[in-house]
Amino acid sequence: MKKIFAALVSGVLFGVGLAWSGMTDPGRVAGFLDLAGAWDPTLALVMGAALAVTAPAFRLILGRSQPLLDVRFRLPTTTVLDRPLLAGAAIFGVGWGLAGLCPGPALAGLVTGSPLVLLFVVAMIAGQWLAARVTKRT
Repeated sequence: MKKIFAALVSGVLFGVGLAWSGMTDPGRVAGFLDLAGAWDPTLALVMGAALAVTAPAFRLILGRSQPLLDVRFRLPTTTVLDRPLLAGAAIFGVGWGLAGLCPGPALAGLVTGSPLVLLFVVAMIAGQWLAARVTKRT
């Protein structure tokens, strides 16, 4: 129950942070990617602030013998840049640039009731389902 509550609190905090910073607005992403026009640095500032908090927090947390709500840390073990990783990153980047949304802001943006956000989330879930089916076959 503690894990579920912690996940809920973390998710709500993340969603509120995304909404407060304007990252649920696809126009912010479009403005950030518009280098030759009306460039909007907000996304870079939000990413910079997130890194400024995350980098020291990782060092502090990973210095512990174990996490608060689990028996061990579960960190990635591979450092290989393989075809699935690169293809997924490319698909993610293109989709993010075209739609102006990625999973976190899209889920947080559901509260707006925007049909475009809802369509994005449905497409995202369908893509995850399809990826799982393709991965099982290979």
